[in-house]
Amino acid sequence: MHKKEIRLVVSGTYSTGKTTTATALSIATGIPLINALSAREILTDLYPGRRFQDMNSIELMALGLKRLEERIREEAVLYKDCGSFITDGSVLNEWIYGTVRMKVGINPGSKLMHRLSKAIMGIAAKPFFKKYLSAYGQVTTMHAKQWYTDVVHLPIEFKMNPDGHRPVSEKYRVLSDKEIQKTFTDIGLEPNLVTGSQYDRLKKIIELYDLPLVVPIDEAIKRANEIITSNRESVSKKIIEQYKEPDLKEKIKIMTNY
Repeated sequence: MHKKEIRLVVSGTYSTGKTTTATALSIATGIPLINALSAREILTDLYPGRRFQDMNSIELMALGLKRLEERIREEAVLYKDCGSFITDGSVLNEWIYGTVRMKVGINPGSKLMHRLSKAIMGIAAKPFFKKYLSAYGQVTTMHAKQWYTDVVHLPIEFKMNPDGHRPVSEKYRVLSDKEIQKTFTDIGLEPNLVTGSQYDRLKKIIELYDLPLVVPIDEAIKRANEIITSNRESVSKKIIEQYKEPDLKEKIKIMTNY
């Protein structure tokens, strides 16, 4: 049987299947899943009507901080109640996403003219944001080292989900994937790479850590997909309802506001 306490990170970048794997693994093993709001859920409350690809640097900072707060609060709750948990991504994700944005542009999923405008407007501000992210990184890496016991990493195996809600580019995905793996290694939490179908992933993770199996893997995956589909449909509906196409003046403001 698995060790008394396990705080397992299901790690990876955008569109690698983290949410499905983490949710199904929690159902299959009975180990609770961190119930933190997703970035898209936070966006609809923090900046109603805003699209990820239109966010400026201050909005992205606020979103990252709120996501960090969500994760830390929920981790503390489950640690107190259970001692163990499974988390979809980690406190490192938003920090690393921020550092990669400094390399490829803060709106990597936007159109070329938008990206060029933001690159020019951000020249003077970049030194501050790099210092801010350095401090942010010190906090998140310390937290990760102290709180997580194990990490499984899902590398990029397929193209991004074309649902329009992944505000990134393939270059961004590749860079962030490398940085996430490297950071866990640097803090002494060498990630176990897990690939293949959802069934293969769950089977390997359960065997790696000798986890209990309280729900058959196939059934756990089915339940996870139902939960995730329902949640995403609800959030997508809210995003569509909130969004209003900006006029020309608003578009110029979005493009020039770093």
